[in-house]
Amino acid sequence: MSGDITIKDVARKAGVSIATVSRVINKTGYVSESTRRRVEEAVALLGYSPNPSARILSGGTGRASSRKDILVFGSLNVDFVVRADRRPLPGETVPGRSFSLHPGGKGANQAVAASKAGGRVTIAGRIGDDIFSGVLTRSLLDAGVRGDLIHRVSGVSTGSAFITVDASGENSIIVVAGANGLVGREDVDRMLPVLDECGLILLQLEIPLDAVIYAARAARERGVTVMLDPAPPASLEPEVLSLVDYITPNRHEAEFLTGIQVVDVQSASQAAKTLVSKGVKCAVVKLGGEGVVYATRSSTDHIPGHKVDVVDTTAAGDAFSGALAAYLSEGRTLDEAVRFANAAGALAVTKEGAQPAIPWRGEIEKMLFGQ
Repeated sequence: MSGDITIKDVARKAGVSIATVSRVINKTGYVSESTRRRVEEAVALLGYSPNPSARILSGGTGRASSRKDILVFGSLNVDFVVRADRRPLPGETVPGRSFSLHPGGKGANQAVAASKAGGRVTIAGRIGDDIFSGVLTRSLLDAGVRGDLIHRVSGVSTGSAFITVDASGENSIIVVAGANGLVGREDVDRMLPVLDECGLILLQLEIPLDAVIYAARAARERGVTVMLDPAPPASLEPEVLSLVDYITPNRHEAEFLTGIQVVDVQSASQAAKTLVSKGVKCAVVKLGGEGVVYATRSSTDHIPGHKVDVVDTTAAGDAFSGALAAYLSEGRTLDEAVRFANAAGALAVTKEGAQPAIPWRGEIEKMLFGQ
Protein backbone atom coordinates (compact mmCIF):
# COMPACT_ATOMS: atom_id res chain seq x y z
CA MET A 1 0.00 0.00 0.00
CA SER A 2 2.70 2.51 0.97
CA GLY A 3 4.30 2.24 -2.45
CA ASP A 4 1.07 3.60 -4.00
CA ILE A 5 1.03 6.65 -1.74
CA THR A 6 2.78 9.77 -3.05
CA ILE A 7 3.92 13.03 -1.51
CA LYS A 8 0.91 14.66 -3.22
CA ASP A 9 -1.42 12.38 -1.24
CA VAL A 10 0.25 13.43 2.01
CA ALA A 11 -0.01 17.11 1.07
CA ARG A 12 -3.70 16.71 0.23
CA LYS A 13 -4.42 14.85 3.47
CA ALA A 14 -2.58 17.43 5.60
CA GLY A 15 -4.02 20.40 3.69
CA VAL A 16 -0.58 21.85 2.86
CA SER A 17 1.67 22.29 -0.15
CA ILE A 18 4.01 19.59 -1.47
CA ALA A 19 6.94 21.88 -0.59
CA THR A 20 5.76 21.99 3.04
CA VAL A 21 5.60 18.19 3.22
CA SER A 22 9.12 18.05 1.78
CA ARG A 23 10.40 20.51 4.39
CA VAL A 24 8.98 18.34 7.18
CA ILE A 25 10.44 15.14 5.67
CA ASN A 26 13.88 16.69 5.16
CA LYS A 27 13.86 18.90 8.27
CA THR A 28 14.69 21.98 6.18
CA GLY A 29 13.14 25.44 6.37
CA TYR A 30 10.66 26.71 8.94
CA VAL A 31 7.33 24.97 9.48
CA SER A 32 5.02 25.83 12.38
CA GLU A 33 4.61 23.14 15.02
CA SER A 34 0.91 22.65 14.28
CA THR A 35 1.62 22.20 10.56
CA ARG A 36 4.48 19.82 11.29
CA ARG A 37 2.15 17.67 13.43
CA ARG A 38 -0.49 17.60 10.68
CA VAL A 39 2.05 16.42 8.13
CA GLU A 40 3.51 13.79 10.46
CA GLU A 41 0.00 12.51 11.27
CA ALA A 42 -0.81 12.30 7.54
CA VAL A 43 2.43 10.39 6.88
CA ALA A 44 1.62 7.92 9.66
CA LEU A 45 -2.03 7.54 8.68
CA LEU A 46 -1.25 6.89 5.02
CA GLY A 47 1.81 4.74 5.72
CA TYR A 48 3.89 6.93 3.42
CA SER A 49 7.58 6.10 2.87
CA PRO A 50 9.54 9.01 1.27
CA ASN A 51 11.19 8.08 -2.01
CA PRO A 52 14.44 9.64 -3.30
CA SER A 53 12.65 12.25 -5.43
CA ALA A 54 10.74 13.50 -2.38
CA ARG A 55 14.02 13.98 -0.58
CA ILE A 56 15.59 15.71 -3.57
CA LEU A 57 12.71 18.22 -3.78
CA SER A 58 14.07 20.33 -0.97
CA GLY A 59 16.62 18.27 0.86
CA GLY A 60 19.41 17.90 -1.66
CA THR A 61 21.36 14.81 -2.51
CA GLY A 62 22.35 13.12 0.69
CA ARG A 63 24.00 15.97 2.60
CA ALA A 64 21.13 16.99 4.88
CA SER A 65 22.99 15.84 7.98
CA SER A 66 25.85 18.26 7.31
CA ARG A 67 23.67 21.26 6.46
CA LYS A 68 24.22 24.32 8.67
CA ASP A 69 21.62 26.98 9.41
CA ILE A 70 21.65 30.35 7.61
CA LEU A 71 20.84 33.72 9.17
CA VAL A 72 19.87 36.54 6.81
CA PHE A 73 20.14 40.06 8.25
CA GLY A 74 18.79 42.69 5.93
CA SER A 75 15.94 44.62 4.35
CA LEU A 76 12.30 43.70 3.95
CA ASN A 77 10.40 45.67 1.29
CA VAL A 78 7.16 45.67 -0.61
CA ASP A 79 7.78 46.03 -4.35
CA PHE A 80 5.45 48.13 -6.49
CA VAL A 81 6.13 47.03 -10.07
CA VAL A 82 5.12 48.90 -13.21
CA ARG A 83 5.74 47.40 -16.64
CA ALA A 84 6.03 49.66 -19.68
CA ASP A 85 7.43 49.42 -23.20
CA ARG A 86 10.18 51.81 -22.13
CA ARG A 87 11.18 53.82 -19.10
CA PRO A 88 10.32 57.54 -19.18
CA LEU A 89 12.94 60.20 -19.78
CA PRO A 90 13.18 63.09 -17.26
CA GLY A 91 9.94 65.09 -17.40
CA GLU A 92 8.26 62.54 -19.67
CA THR A 93 5.09 60.51 -19.11
CA VAL A 94 4.70 57.13 -20.81
CA PRO A 95 1.80 54.64 -20.68
CA GLY A 96 2.25 51.60 -18.48
CA ARG A 97 1.14 48.11 -19.43
CA SER A 98 0.56 46.59 -15.97
CA PHE A 99 0.95 47.11 -12.23
CA SER A 100 1.59 44.49 -9.54
CA LEU A 101 2.59 44.34 -5.89
CA HIS A 102 5.11 41.79 -4.62
CA PRO A 103 7.04 41.03 -1.41
CA GLY A 104 10.68 42.05 -1.81
CA GLY A 105 13.73 43.68 -0.25
CA LYS A 106 17.19 42.21 -0.74
CA GLY A 107 17.21 40.63 2.71
CA ALA A 108 13.79 39.02 2.36
CA ASN A 109 14.45 37.99 -1.25
CA GLN A 110 17.70 36.27 -0.34
CA ALA A 111 16.12 34.56 2.66
CA VAL A 112 13.38 33.17 0.41
CA ALA A 113 15.96 32.18 -2.20
CA ALA A 114 18.13 30.35 0.33
CA SER A 115 15.13 28.54 1.79
CA LYS A 116 13.68 27.56 -1.60
CA ALA A 117 17.13 26.25 -2.53
CA GLY A 118 17.07 23.90 0.46
CA GLY A 119 18.60 25.97 3.28
CA ARG A 120 17.37 26.24 6.88
CA VAL A 121 16.87 30.00 7.12
CA THR A 122 16.00 32.63 9.72
CA ILE A 123 15.66 36.30 8.80
CA ALA A 124 16.28 39.31 11.07
CA GLY A 125 15.18 42.85 10.24
CA ARG A 126 12.36 45.37 10.65
CA ILE A 127 8.96 46.05 9.11
CA GLY A 128 6.42 48.82 9.65
CA ASP A 129 2.88 48.61 11.01
CA ASP A 130 1.17 49.42 7.70
CA ILE A 131 -1.11 47.23 5.61
CA PHE A 132 1.75 46.02 3.40
CA SER A 133 3.76 44.19 6.07
CA GLY A 134 1.48 41.14 5.93
CA VAL A 135 2.44 40.57 2.28
CA LEU A 136 6.03 40.08 3.43
CA THR A 137 5.41 37.82 6.40
CA ARG A 138 3.10 35.53 4.41
CA SER A 139 5.62 35.13 1.61
CA LEU A 140 8.45 34.34 4.03
CA LEU A 141 6.39 31.74 5.86
CA ASP A 142 5.24 30.13 2.60
CA ALA A 143 8.89 29.76 1.56
CA GLY A 144 9.83 28.14 4.87
CA VAL A 145 11.74 31.11 6.33
CA ARG A 146 11.66 31.56 10.08
CA GLY A 147 10.66 35.12 11.04
CA ASP A 148 11.03 35.22 14.84
CA LEU A 149 13.63 37.99 14.57
CA ILE A 150 11.53 40.39 12.48
CA HIS A 151 10.84 43.47 14.59
CA ARG A 152 7.64 45.48 13.88
CA VAL A 153 8.04 49.26 14.32
CA SER A 154 4.99 51.42 15.17
CA GLY A 155 4.31 54.59 13.21
CA VAL A 156 6.77 53.76 10.42
CA SER A 157 6.14 52.48 6.90
CA THR A 158 7.45 49.14 5.73
CA GLY A 159 10.36 49.55 3.32
CA SER A 160 9.25 49.89 -0.26
CA ALA A 161 10.69 49.70 -3.76
CA PHE A 162 9.19 51.26 -6.88
CA ILE A 163 10.29 49.26 -9.91
CA THR A 164 9.88 50.05 -13.60
CA VAL A 165 10.46 47.16 -16.01
CA ASP A 166 10.82 47.82 -19.73
CA ALA A 167 10.01 45.56 -22.68
CA SER A 168 13.49 43.98 -22.61
CA GLY A 169 13.11 42.96 -18.95
CA GLU A 170 15.61 45.52 -17.62
CA ASN A 171 14.57 47.40 -14.50
CA SER A 172 15.06 50.71 -12.70
CA ILE A 173 14.40 50.87 -8.96
CA ILE A 174 13.75 53.60 -6.35
CA VAL A 175 13.98 52.34 -2.76
CA VAL A 176 12.37 54.01 0.29
CA ALA A 177 14.02 52.66 3.44
CA GLY A 178 11.10 52.99 5.88
CA ALA A 179 11.59 50.61 8.84
CA ASN A 180 14.78 49.28 7.25
CA GLY A 181 16.45 52.61 7.97
CA LEU A 182 15.96 52.08 11.72
CA VAL A 183 17.83 48.78 11.90
CA GLY A 184 20.75 49.06 14.33
CA ARG A 185 23.13 47.27 16.65
CA GLU A 186 20.30 46.37 19.02
CA ASP A 187 18.87 44.14 16.26
CA VAL A 188 22.22 42.35 16.06
CA ASP A 189 22.35 41.90 19.85
CA ARG A 190 18.84 40.44 19.73
CA MET A 191 19.83 37.86 17.11
CA LEU A 192 23.07 36.68 18.74
CA PRO A 193 21.56 33.48 20.25
CA VAL A 194 20.43 32.45 16.75
CA LEU A 195 23.75 33.48 15.20
CA ASP A 196 25.52 31.19 17.68
CA GLU A 197 23.72 28.23 16.09
CA CYS A 198 24.33 29.22 12.45
CA GLY A 199 27.05 28.34 9.98
CA LEU A 200 26.57 31.32 7.65
CA ILE A 201 25.22 34.88 7.80
CA LEU A 202 24.04 36.59 4.63
CA LEU A 203 24.22 40.41 4.54
CA GLN A 204 23.35 43.21 2.10
CA LEU A 205 23.55 47.02 2.21
CA GLU A 206 19.89 48.11 2.21
CA ILE A 207 20.07 48.61 5.99
CA PRO A 208 22.44 51.02 7.81
CA LEU A 209 26.08 50.14 7.17
CA ASP A 210 27.00 50.37 10.86
CA ALA A 211 24.58 47.54 11.66
CA VAL A 212 25.96 45.42 8.79
CA ILE A 213 29.56 45.85 9.97
CA TYR A 214 28.57 45.15 13.58
CA ALA A 215 26.85 41.94 12.46
CA ALA A 216 29.86 40.88 10.37
CA ARG A 217 32.18 41.38 13.35
CA ALA A 218 29.85 39.41 15.62
CA ALA A 219 29.78 36.58 13.10
CA ARG A 220 33.56 36.62 12.68
CA GLU A 221 34.03 36.36 16.46
CA ARG A 222 31.83 33.26 16.46
CA GLY A 223 33.49 31.57 13.49
CA VAL A 224 30.39 32.04 11.31
CA THR A 225 30.94 32.38 7.55
CA VAL A 226 30.11 35.90 6.30
CA MET A 227 28.58 36.45 2.85
CA LEU A 228 27.96 40.00 1.63
CA ASP A 229 25.95 41.13 -1.37
CA PRO A 230 27.22 44.74 -1.63
CA ALA A 231 24.01 46.28 -2.95
CA PRO A 232 23.29 49.11 -3.17
CA PRO A 233 27.05 49.81 -3.42
CA ALA A 234 28.81 51.66 -0.60
CA SER A 235 32.44 52.45 0.16
CA LEU A 236 33.93 49.57 2.15
CA GLU A 237 37.32 49.90 3.79
CA PRO A 238 39.78 46.95 3.65
CA GLU A 239 39.18 46.48 7.39
CA VAL A 240 35.52 45.77 6.61
CA LEU A 241 36.24 43.64 3.55
CA SER A 242 38.57 41.49 5.65
CA LEU A 243 35.49 40.38 7.64
CA VAL A 244 33.90 38.96 4.48
CA ASP A 245 34.35 35.38 3.30
CA TYR A 246 32.23 35.67 0.13
CA ILE A 247 31.26 38.88 -1.67
CA THR A 248 28.78 38.75 -4.60
CA PRO A 249 28.67 42.07 -6.52
CA ASN A 250 27.20 42.53 -9.97
CA ARG A 251 29.35 44.26 -12.59
CA HIS A 252 28.28 47.78 -11.50
CA GLU A 253 28.94 47.11 -7.83
CA ALA A 254 32.29 45.48 -8.63
CA GLU A 255 33.28 48.58 -10.60
CA PHE A 256 32.24 50.84 -7.71
CA LEU A 257 34.27 48.83 -5.20
CA THR A 258 37.40 48.45 -7.33
CA GLY A 259 37.46 51.32 -9.82
CA ILE A 260 37.81 48.75 -12.63
CA GLN A 261 35.29 49.13 -15.46
CA VAL A 262 33.69 45.69 -15.79
CA VAL A 263 32.72 45.16 -19.41
CA ASP A 264 33.64 41.52 -20.04
CA VAL A 265 34.94 38.34 -18.42
CA GLN A 266 38.54 39.54 -18.36
CA SER A 267 37.77 42.81 -16.59
CA ALA A 268 35.43 40.98 -14.20
CA SER A 269 38.32 38.65 -13.33
CA GLN A 270 40.52 41.66 -12.61
CA ALA A 271 37.86 43.16 -10.36
CA ALA A 272 37.35 39.87 -8.51
CA LYS A 273 41.09 39.49 -7.92
CA THR A 274 41.28 43.09 -6.72
CA LEU A 275 38.56 42.44 -4.15
CA VAL A 276 40.49 39.42 -2.91
CA SER A 277 43.61 41.59 -2.60
CA LYS A 278 41.56 43.98 -0.43
CA GLY A 279 40.87 41.22 2.09
CA VAL A 280 37.87 39.23 0.84
CA LYS A 281 38.48 35.47 0.78
CA CYS A 282 36.35 34.88 -2.32
CA ALA A 283 34.85 37.37 -4.80
CA VAL A 284 32.02 36.30 -7.11
CA VAL A 285 31.15 38.84 -9.83
CA LYS A 286 27.74 38.35 -11.46
CA LEU A 287 27.63 39.16 -15.18
CA GLY A 288 23.98 38.47 -16.02
CA GLY A 289 23.70 36.56 -19.28
CA GLU A 290 27.48 36.20 -19.47
CA GLY A 291 27.51 34.09 -16.31
CA VAL A 292 29.78 34.47 -13.30
CA VAL A 293 33.46 35.03 -12.55
CA TYR A 294 34.85 34.02 -9.18
CA ALA A 295 38.29 34.39 -7.62
CA THR A 296 40.11 33.25 -4.49
CA ARG A 297 43.73 33.79 -3.48
CA SER A 298 44.75 30.72 -5.50
CA SER A 299 42.45 30.61 -8.53
CA THR A 300 40.04 32.39 -10.88
CA ASP A 301 37.30 30.82 -13.01
CA HIS A 302 34.40 31.73 -15.28
CA ILE A 303 31.05 29.92 -15.36
CA PRO A 304 29.09 30.71 -18.57
CA GLY A 305 25.50 31.91 -18.38
CA HIS A 306 22.38 29.94 -19.36
CA LYS A 307 20.32 30.87 -22.41
CA VAL A 308 16.84 31.75 -21.17
CA ASP A 309 13.96 34.03 -22.18
CA VAL A 310 14.28 37.17 -20.04
CA VAL A 311 11.04 38.47 -18.54
CA ASP A 312 12.22 40.43 -15.49
CA THR A 313 15.74 40.73 -14.02
CA THR A 314 14.58 42.08 -10.62
CA ALA A 315 15.34 39.01 -8.51
CA ALA A 316 18.25 37.49 -10.41
CA GLY A 317 21.04 38.67 -8.09
CA ASP A 318 19.10 37.79 -4.96
CA ALA A 319 18.24 34.32 -6.28
CA PHE A 320 21.94 33.82 -6.99
CA SER A 321 23.15 34.91 -3.53
CA GLY A 322 20.52 32.91 -1.66
CA ALA A 323 21.17 29.75 -3.65
CA LEU A 324 24.93 30.18 -3.22
CA ALA A 325 24.47 30.45 0.54
CA ALA A 326 22.23 27.37 0.61
CA TYR A 327 24.65 25.17 -1.30
CA LEU A 328 27.70 26.37 0.65
CA SER A 329 25.83 25.65 3.89
CA GLU A 330 25.72 21.99 2.83
CA GLY A 331 29.50 21.80 2.56
CA ARG A 332 29.53 21.87 -1.25
CA THR A 333 32.64 22.96 -3.11
CA LEU A 334 32.89 26.55 -4.32
CA ASP A 335 32.59 25.48 -7.96
CA GLU A 336 29.49 23.38 -7.23
CA ALA A 337 27.89 26.22 -5.31
CA VAL A 338 28.60 28.86 -7.98
CA ARG A 339 27.19 26.63 -10.75
CA PHE A 340 24.07 25.95 -8.66
CA ALA A 341 23.60 29.67 -7.92
CA ASN A 342 24.21 30.58 -11.57
CA ALA A 343 21.31 28.35 -12.59
CA ALA A 344 19.08 29.85 -9.88
CA GLY A 345 19.79 33.35 -11.13
CA ALA A 346 19.02 32.35 -14.71
CA LEU A 347 15.69 30.80 -13.76
CA ALA A 348 14.68 33.88 -11.76
CA VAL A 349 14.70 36.14 -14.84
CA THR A 350 12.14 33.95 -16.63
CA LYS A 351 9.29 35.10 -14.35
CA GLU A 352 7.90 38.43 -13.20
CA GLY A 353 8.48 39.87 -9.74
CA ALA A 354 11.00 39.20 -6.98
CA GLN A 355 10.11 36.44 -4.51
CA PRO A 356 7.48 34.80 -6.76
CA ALA A 357 10.15 34.44 -9.46
CA ILE A 358 12.74 32.76 -7.23
CA PRO A 359 13.05 29.06 -8.15
CA TRP A 360 12.70 26.05 -5.88
CA ARG A 361 15.56 23.59 -5.53
CA GLY A 362 13.91 21.01 -7.74
CA GLU A 363 13.71 23.53 -10.59
CA ILE A 364 17.39 24.43 -10.20
CA GLU A 365 18.50 20.80 -10.14
CA LYS A 366 16.36 20.05 -13.19
CA MET A 367 18.17 22.80 -15.13
CA LEU A 368 21.57 21.54 -14.00
CA PHE A 369 21.11 17.80 -13.92
CA GLY A 370 17.87 17.06 -15.76
CA GLN A 371 16.32 15.54 -12.62
